[in-house]
Amino acid sequence: MLIENASLGPAAPIAAQATTADARDVLRHAQPGPRRFAPGLFFALLSAISAVALLACSAWLIARAAEQPQLAYLSAAVVGVRAFALGRAAFRYVDRLASHDAAFRQLAELRVAVFQRLIPLAPAGLARTKRGDLLSRLVSDVDALQDLPLRVVQPLLVSGVIAVLSVAGVWIVLPQAALTLLVCLVVAFAAGTLLHAAIAARAERRLAPGRGALMQQLLDFIGSLDVLLAFGAVDERLEELNRTDAALRRDGVRASLGAGLAASAMTFAAGIATLLAILVGAPVLEGPQLAIVALVPLAVFEVCGMVPLAVGAWRQVRTSAERVARIAPATVPSGIPVEPASGDQSAVAPAAESDAPRPAAPAIVLNGLSARWPDLGGGDPSLAPGVALEGISLTVAPGERVLVRGESGAGKTTLANVLVRFLDYEGGFTLGGREAKAMPPGELRRTIGLCEQNPWIFDSSLRQNLLFASEHATDAELTAMLERVGLAEWAGGRGGLDAELGERGALVSGGQAQRIALARALLADFPVLVVDEPTANVDAAQADALMRDILSATSSADAGSARSVILISHDTVPAELVDRELVLSAGRLVGTGGL
Repeated sequence: MLIENASLGPAAPIAAQATTADARDVLRHAQPGPRRFAPGLFFALLSAISAVALLACSAWLIARAAEQPQLAYLSAAVVGVRAFALGRAAFRYVDRLASHDAAFRQLAELRVAVFQRLIPLAPAGLARTKRGDLLSRLVSDVDALQDLPLRVVQPLLVSGVIAVLSVAGVWIVLPQAALTLLVCLVVAFAAGTLLHAAIAARAERRLAPGRGALMQQLLDFIGSLDVLLAFGAVDERLEELNRTDAALRRDGVRASLGAGLAASAMTFAAGIATLLAILVGAPVLEGPQLAIVALVPLAVFEVCGMVPLAVGAWRQVRTSAERVARIAPATVPSGIPVEPASGDQSAVAPAAESDAPRPAAPAIVLNGLSARWPDLGGGDPSLAPGVALEGISLTVAPGERVLVRGESGAGKTTLANVLVRFLDYEGGFTLGGREAKAMPPGELRRTIGLCEQNPWIFDSSLRQNLLFASEHATDAELTAMLERVGLAEWAGGRGGLDAELGERGALVSGGQAQRIALARALLADFPVLVVDEPTANVDAAQADALMRDILSATSSADAGSARSVILISHDTVPAELVDRELVLSAGRLVGTGGL
């Protein structure tokens, strides 16, 4: 899922993988099906028919009443005017309810489909995404797709039907007036559409990418504000933001100008159609009939004036569809695991039940395992990653504590991602005798848990940050877990479980974030726990204490079955805390030791 705007950096190459077929697929998902779409279309047609019929009936009634006939000759027209006036408003209201309900329901399904397309790629396949533009695509561009049924398909269908019915109705009264109306409609449609396209087409296509660029720059600015202040670069970034915002405003104004001129062209055409109807009808028609053929074009053009605007809305919808299609590549990049064809497809491990015993840790066997990070270069060989792990063979017995040590870039984090199947692999990887590729991701991740180097802390309370790992845990159990990981005293001084942790953990230190992540992993009660660089964000004075606390907290002495722990670190660990040490260098095992 990467960004097509070249100004947004290295994400651009992958954008080429999005095709017209992908955009068409997004548009199909955005358009409600016939059963859901038909009620709104039906009532929209009734409302438009009532609008035209109201003006025609009113024109006839006023002209005929001026001749002072008996009231009985006017009663049907009076009833018709009342009925069409009420019907126009009532049908319009029901149309808005039905059509918006259909569009919003379809939008919810589309948003779910977009997230389902992203889930198989996370996290490794999203490593080069731009957060701001991604947010814009998931929110603004997906929301813009509701305009497909509301501002494109329905207006075009209603306008077409009303134009045909109106020309046919005027033909019954005077064929010459019907021909002038038809010619004016065709010329107005063509002129309004071409005028709108000439002025606003490029601006409309730039609106969605411009919003994405502005969102990305805003997130970058806010996220790095402290650094920008420290280096005096705030004014420069603000100028860049102002330039992007000004360009977006210019495009918005130009798009509005095109829409306004198109509407003006349609209004002008309505006046010409009325004038021509009078010229051809005055010599041959009586007053009531002349009033009908003269005033009906005004109502018809009011309804059909949506056509140029619908064409403009189509350009914006199509651009948004292309951007949504580029959220993820059409095919999963090499290096990303592909789920098995059947079985539990859950990608997220559910919270463990507090009263369910943890199953025994299975033996983990790696045999000649190799792995690489996914190719996000869009087919460019120069951007393809090299092999990160090669020829790894090892066995982790149930309940064993293994330290994997190595310098930065040795492949330690790659190994952690392979073990939880965030990355694909070649060679053998079995879990309790079962090949990992044959296991549904949800099942594997209920067995192997990962404490990441930079754990995600939600902008919520400490309680909520723990509960998603075990939603049925009580406050007493959460407090006991904080005590187990060495956070009870800190939490007590911050207000207990109700302590707010800030956006992305802004109110906690690196060591506290690691302990919170460990508490979550222990609450989930994984039989196998992989801890990746727990001391990376901790000063040296506290690193040893944190390492001891982690290994003590993961102790299974009080559990019904042993827990295996794979500790990944570039630091040394006291020998009495682990059973075995492995050394990685340049993606290969270069040393082992038994304790």
